[in-house]
Amino acid sequence: MPPGDQAPLISVIICTHNRADFLRRAIRSVIDQSVHPSDFEIIVVDNGSTDATRDVVREFEAAGNMSYVFEAALGLCHARNSGWRSARGRYLAYLDDDAIALPGWLAAIKDAFAATPAAGVVGGRVEPIWEGERPSWLSEDVARCLTVLDWSATPKVITDVRVEWLVGANMAIPATVMVEMGGFHPGLDRVGRNMLSSGDVFLQKQIIRRGYVCLYQPAMAVRHVVPAARLSKKWFRRRYYWQGISDAVMQLIEDSPSAARRTGGAAALAVGLLRSPRALLALVLPTDDPVRFTLKCFTWIAVGHIAGLLGAARR
Repeated sequence: MPPGDQAPLISVIICTHNRADFLRRAIRSVIDQSVHPSDFEIIVVDNGSTDATRDVVREFEAAGNMSYVFEAALGLCHARNSGWRSARGRYLAYLDDDAIALPGWLAAIKDAFAATPAAGVVGGRVEPIWEGERPSWLSEDVARCLTVLDWSATPKVITDVRVEWLVGANMAIPATVMVEMGGFHPGLDRVGRNMLSSGDVFLQKQIIRRGYVCLYQPAMAVRHVVPAARLSKKWFRRRYYWQGISDAVMQLIEDSPSAARRTGGAAALAVGLLRSPRALLALVLPTDDPVRFTLKCFTWIAVGHIAGLLGAARR
């Protein structure tokens, strides 16, 4: 750090891949925050983009608190890790490239950590920007995989990420905690077109296990694009199948089971599925009923978990 160059309080990290137009809006939403520019920096991690991403960052470099990092290794985990390793701030705030920070976002991050010194991770509300009409068969439970999040109107501590969780599109972590955790696990999250996920949830789980508080703060709010292409039943079936694979990968990372235990676990899950005619029917029968479609999606999680234990996530 150059002499006299004081480190910012918050490093905002935006990871991006070929979304230059979205990126411009995301950066602008941070720059327009009421927090003084000296209190934050913006780090754009370009994850192998071939569009005008670098040019978009140049548009904002005159502000003086903008950095550009190129990460050639494709994968969200690699980009997120490059971001925090390049950061100077006390707190690391992640914002998706297709998200818009609402007014007061940075102030809410600052206030949350000041009010809860034991917080190891803070996240907030995510409102959807629908690019297509929301389907009548889409329940609130199923919509959460679109990064739509609203757990409470007031702050709350999250203790079990299987029930409630924060999302990497809107999440902040003390730099010291990130170093302690070693960053995002490289075996999770998207690479190219696969739909592996849950790197953010896995990190939260490790943070909670170390005794830190996982805090939901609704005032820390963003809006997030929901592409029209995702509003199809086929997309949701695939997304929830891959959620099951992601759950299996987290299990394999944590437990390192032998091949025999993996096979046995997959068999036990398959037997449980076969013993539920309702779930099997939901899996195969078409429906426009939101309750039945929710069951269909959650059953695909079980199918994906079985596949993941049997090696479907190898890459």
